[in-house]
Amino acid sequence: MPYLIKRVYDDPVPEDGLRILVDRLWPRGVSKERAALDVWLKDIAPSADLRHWFSHRPDRFAEFSRRYVAELHANPAVDELRRLADENETVTLLYSTKNRALSHAPVLVEFMESPS
Repeated sequence: MPYLIKRVYDDPVPEDGLRILVDRLWPRGVSKERAALDVWLKDIAPSADLRHWFSHRPDRFAEFSRRYVAELHANPAVDELRRLADENETVTLLYSTKNRALSHAPVLVEFMESPS
């Protein structure tokens, strides 16, 4: 099943299906009502240490992605995300960073869609 990716700041639409926030921290300036979340799966996000090391620096993104995938291999939250995806026709993963190219969400989707 393909996952959709969207900024949590974008307006929710019915086509989003199940809306899952995949950030460890709650996004600034977004109320729970506006976020319209179904699930906050913060344990699927990069660890605090990795997030701090990365600091959204473009020159570190490749290494960040490699380290994040290594974390995902040992992360039990992956099983929870797979279960939610199996139970829902559409799943939208929500992230808060301004630059999608530096977001962990596409890395997560690639990991989830790759053969195990």
